[in-house]
Amino acid sequence: MGIILWIIFGAIAGWLASMLMDTNSSQGTTGDIIMGIVGSVVGGFIMNLIGKSGVNGFNLYSMFVAVVGAIIVIYIGRKLRKA
Repeated sequence: MGIILWIIFGAIAGWLASMLMDTNSSQGTTGDIIMGIVGSVVGGFIMNLIGKSGVNGFNLYSMFVAVVGAIIVIYIGRKLRKA
């Protein structure tokens, strides 16, 4: 995917994850994009560990992987802030 598609994909995935984790008001659009892109990498890595394909295009499966990864990143971020 091109860089513009990664940013759009990351924004959507990060926004969905922030809505599910109830952090939408605290991180903003830039945070959503960053969480979505980092979540895509984390989700892809985790899926590869269990033998599945990671983010492989602009499709529903890749969005699911990215949102799950972003949720994990948000969860870890919350735990680190509380520590």
